[in-house]
Amino acid sequence: MELTVNLDDPQKAGVIFGPADKHLRMLRDALGVQIFARKGRIKLTGAAKNVSRAAAVLENLQRAVRQGRHVGADAVATAISDTAADEAKQASEMLDVYAAGQVIRARTPGQQRYLNAMRTRDLVFCMGPAGTGKTYLAVAMAVHMLKRQRAKRLVLVRPAVEAGEKLGFLPGDMQAKVNPYLRPLFDALHDMMEYDQIRRFMVNDLIEVIPLAFMRGRTLNDSCIILDEAQNTTASQMLMFLTRMGHGAKMIVTGDDSQIDLEQPGRSGLIDARRRLSGLDEVAFVRLERADIVRHRLVQSVVDAYGRNGDGRDEP
Repeated sequence: MELTVNLDDPQKAGVIFGPADKHLRMLRDALGVQIFARKGRIKLTGAAKNVSRAAAVLENLQRAVRQGRHVGADAVATAISDTAADEAKQASEMLDVYAAGQVIRARTPGQQRYLNAMRTRDLVFCMGPAGTGKTYLAVAMAVHMLKRQRAKRLVLVRPAVEAGEKLGFLPGDMQAKVNPYLRPLFDALHDMMEYDQIRRFMVNDLIEVIPLAFMRGRTLNDSCIILDEAQNTTASQMLMFLTRMGHGAKMIVTGDDSQIDLEQPGRSGLIDARRRLSGLDEVAFVRLERADIVRHRLVQSVVDAYGRNGDGRDEP
């Protein structure tokens, strides 16, 4: 990779370069890049990662000059180490998935709290309105864990509850009947993996996408297990799901407690679980808000409008 950095003030190039170009030699030796300086321009060549890091160091040194701070060998060494530390911090906040070039990270402070909770707790509940990334980030974490071999398989679960409509008889075998309910999980997976890879992983039982009713009687070890749309579970279904957790497993439960499609919304298993488990230190509860919505900007306005005028349910 080749990159050219323009100096803000070429008259101060000697301050950044150091005596007899000492600072540039430090940068070259530390990062393994070639450096060519001429007429207020610095050309960097080498591995892409190292060139990017060298450019960041030079920007730090230019900032120090603008602020009137002394730039000596110690300042250069500190800039090199600080740049490496910043890269490590950014890398720790990213989720790498299988799709080439696709890196997923939090886009709001609330989403960052959610990612931190998933990294540090084995049981995480996330609640919030539509568009806040509850399901998407949970699937991203699961795929990341699978790729990093921190989980041996993914189990993605949804209750088969219709959103206010009676769909009636659905043709086809059992898989065809439940696929409409599981579609949002497949949509998230398709952003992170190629279609053929998803199919291959499902055939090899590395990924399982199933309705909640199929979870009874199982114990899942070394797995990342996601329960989506958990507001549409009953308390007994939630208990059944949570007790599937085996050794080395991580569970992530997501739901929007303002969009409950049960005939008796007050009996939602998600609300019941929050009441029963919120006092346990080992369990994390994350609440995402309107400010965390990352879909089309109109989604925030829609959520606000329905929040002001009720939950949008049909009047009796």
